[in-house]
Amino acid sequence: MTMAPALMLIDVVVAPPIDVGQVGARDRRCIHITGGKVSGSYSGAVLAGGADWQTIGPDGTIDLHARYVLDLDEGRVEVDSRGLRAGPEDVLARLARGELVDPALYYFRTALRFYTAAPAYDRLNRVLAVAHGERRPGGVRLSVYEVA
Repeated sequence: MTMAPALMLIDVVVAPPIDVGQVGARDRRCIHITGGKVSGSYSGAVLAGGADWQTIGPDGTIDLHARYVLDLDEGRVEVDSRGLRAGPEDVLARLARGELVDPALYYFRTALRFYTAAPAYDRLNRVLAVAHGERRPGGVRLSVYEVA
């Protein structure tokens, strides 16, 4: 598998988590997406209204499923992103407290699919992308790459 240069950089702004409760041995929560910015080969904004539904295992590993909309220069693109974040217990605790942690200390990857009716972005309908994530205070940064 090879990856081309970054397809885009997505900086997502999020609200505080909403605790849904424990199902089995896993906690569930929802995190609303309140905005953000897209830069790189594409530019625009992340629209408010999306959410990241998370399932947290006993070891702190988080399964992620985010859906949101990008408002790019030539049209809107729906994003369906699934991934995981894992790492040492102390590092995950620091992230949970909202601290800025070196992303080399934890694993945060997502697979992204795009859906759009905008002719300028039609090829994104046939792209599977991967992202290296970085949790930041108040949000997430995704460096998105097309899998070639």
